[in-house]
Amino acid sequence: MPKMKTKSSAKKRFSMTATGRVKAGHAGKRHGMIKRSNDFIRDARGSKLLSKPDERIVKLYMPYDR
Repeated sequence: MPKMKTKSSAKKRFSMTATGRVKAGHAGKRHGMIKRSNDFIRDARGSKLLSKPDERIVKLYMPYDR
């Protein structure tokens, strides 16, 4: 049986926690920060854990990181 391939875009954008959850960066922070509110910028610092339905999709893209 051949090996499954990991999506290269997924391995660059997501990482797994020790308990199997998926970590991701916040969206909307690349450019255009002048029009974002200070509250948005503050809340979007760091990384976040994905919701369970989104987590299931990302885990299909990364078969060996479960």
